[in-house]
This record gives sequence, C-alpha cells and structure tokens, in this order.
Amino acid sequence: MSWLQVTVAASDDTAEYIEGLLEDIGALSITMVDAHDDPVLEPDLGTTPLWSSTQVVALFSADIDRELVRSHLEQHQIPYDATHCEIIEDRDWEREWMTHFQPMQFGKRLWICPSWQPPENPDAVNLLLDPGLAFGTGTHPTTALCLEWLDSQHLQEKSILDFGCGSGVLAIAGLLLGANAAVGTDIDPQALDASLDNAERNGVEERLSLYLPDQLPPMSADIIVANILANPLIGLAPTLAGLIRVDGAIALSGILREQEHDVRSAYEVFFDLEPTQYKEDWVLISGKRRTGI
Repeated sequence: MSWLQVTVAASDDTAEYIEGLLEDIGALSITMVDAHDDPVLEPDLGTTPLWSSTQVVALFSADIDRELVRSHLEQHQIPYDATHCEIIEDRDWEREWMTHFQPMQFGKRLWICPSWQPPENPDAVNLLLDPGLAFGTGTHPTTALCLEWLDSQHLQEKSILDFGCGSGVLAIAGLLLGANAAVGTDIDPQALDASLDNAERNGVEERLSLYLPDQLPPMSADIIVANILANPLIGLAPTLAGLIRVDGAIALSGILREQEHDVRSAYEVFFDLEPTQYKEDWVLISGKRRTGI
C-alpha cells in the first residue's frame, strides 16, 4: 500500500493552524518535526512550545487529489511552494525499528536488551525493554550516564527514588542490580503506565511503586537518580535533599556541559559532590548527602 506524504514548512505560530487545515481534508496522521535541529530543551512551566522552524508532516491515502491539497492550503494563505509531496511505500515500521534497537552494555554487569530476542549473555543483569511511549531506552547519553553510575553502586538492600522516571528504566535497573525497593515519579501519567509495563516485563512490578509528584509519600531513599533537565534540577535541590537519608547517594543528569557549574552550586549546599562525569555534550553530577544540615 502507498501513501501521499505532504510536508509543509511552518513557524511556531502557524504549525497548529496548518495541522488543522490538513485534518480538514482527511489527513490520516500528522506529525510535527524540528526543521533545523533546534531542540526546545527547557520550556517554561506550563507551556508546550514548538520550534521556530517546524515541518508539519501529514499522511494521506495515495489516491487523494493533490490539487485539492494545493487549493485548500492556498485558499488559507499557505503558499504551495512551501509544501513538498511524495509517494511513500508502506513498510513494517515495527520490524524496521527492531533491527535498529540492539542489546547495549552499561558498566560491567548491566545490559539493556530488546524483549524480542534472547540476551547475548544470560548470566549478565539483563533489563528487557521495548521502545514505547516514554523517554528512556539507554540510547541517550544522559540515560547511559545514569545506568553506568547505577552499575557502579552497591545497591543490595537499598531503596531507590527515580525522580522523573520516564520509562522506568533507571528504577528497574536498580532493582535488577540488587535494590530491594524503588519508587518512580513523573509528571506524565503515560510515563507511569510505561514504567509499570516495563516493570512487569522484568518481573519487578511488586517492588516498584509509582506516583505523580503531588502524590509522592514522605520517604527517605538510600539512592536518588534524577535524569531531567538543569533548571528543574536546580529548583528541586532542597526537595531532593529532603527525600534522601544522610549519607545517601544521588545522581543527576539531563545537564549540558555549560550548565554544570549552576547545578553543582545548587547541590553542594547539601551534598559532598564527586567529580563530574561526561558523555558527549552531557554531564552527570553525583555525591552523598552531607550530615549536619
């Protein structure tokens, strides 16, 4: 089966308007993508901004009249020369993704493995994971930094708080590496669903508790991992310091190299910090909760 893919150049102000126009003439699916690799890493709270240059990509059945698409866009002041149309052949998208998601090792013991193929090393600590709704498969440098840090820790009989849990990969990795209990929290309910699904796939669902942030119970974790973004981390420093026991260990990521100083400054009030770890443009900051504060 074939499809007509229509790509329309847009701005932050016009993207949603163009999306509505394409829906009006029967688009089967619509995706917005960054046109110039200019990611919005830290939007203001409560906002969902798009990129300054956006591409609105719509799929139609191949037999749609291209003249209908052209006239409808031009009628609403969207120039057709800002639009690209092409026929694409149907593919088994799930199988194509499966060929690209291969087992990955983090540290000495931990592997992230797709659930559709046997682990390369059955004796390793193998976390089975399928790409899904929430962020976190281990492929991003920030996730990799956190997984390698967890692999280096002595987690036996420890409790873990995964703050901003996404797919739950960090909490689940901690449980598989020896922790006896973990808590995950995220502002996105879909992330909690994905975390539970992944926990069930790995047989640790009974040891993982999941909460929205405003429902998080009072606790004192032995380990905190927070892979979010620098600005939220800076604001959360007193909160996270209050959720960890004295001498407990913390690992923070989602931080760009140029943001390292500001995050370290916010946390060195509460923690004895270790040397920063680096991977590509990203960093991980870790340390232990200081006594007497």
